[in-house]
Amino acid sequence: MILKADNISKTFFRNTGSANYFYAVSSMSLEVPSGSVTVLTGRSGSGKTTLLNMLAGILEPTKGKVLLDDTDLYSLKDDELSRFRNKRIGVVPQGRSAVDTLTVMENILLPAKLYEKTAPAEEARQRMDDFEIDHLADAMPRELSGGELRRMAIIRALVQNPDVLFADEPTGDLDDENTEKVLSALSSFAHDQKKAVFIVTHENDALKYADRIFRMEKGQIDLQENQSGESV
Repeated sequence: MILKADNISKTFFRNTGSANYFYAVSSMSLEVPSGSVTVLTGRSGSGKTTLLNMLAGILEPTKGKVLLDDTDLYSLKDDELSRFRNKRIGVVPQGRSAVDTLTVMENILLPAKLYEKTAPAEEARQRMDDFEIDHLADAMPRELSGGELRRMAIIRALVQNPDVLFADEPTGDLDDENTEKVLSALSSFAHDQKKAVFIVTHENDALKYADRIFRMEKGQIDLQENQSGESV
């Protein structure tokens, strides 16, 4: 399995008196292979989240294609893309993503129930135990701290068992102990289950878990390193 971006870019129209276009992501090609952790770093506003959303099938590129194996994501109709993403792509968004009217467990199992798949309740309970929120299964999102909500979102993505898992600042609300637990779980998911994990972060904790490190600046990836820090 491989996710491939082929000359994708994203521009936004700005009406600033004299109309112009702003390049959030300049034209680039990128491959995200299975069995590896890819980490994308860079300052806020550099285009990291925009790139992640394009790769994840959430935001259509202005130009170029995103392919998961032989499937061109943005050639699919909306309902087809939603079903495809539910089956093969998992996302941990940067912001709050809980459904307020559902319990923690119901939130975690929601992606499976949307398309009547078998709900991975046993794995969800095990993940919740691993991340020390098993006692919150019946709690409502408003009762959780930011770190607990973040762990819930990560568990939801993991138990979905996607081929590609995207995580946008997955450790932003976590203390050091839980940061290590989450990054270790994402690394194991990639290496043990032969999945692709793509992490966007401006923190250094994730770098030691990365097989490849990209740095993004002003909409462009300008440096790529492997785990030893050598340019490749």
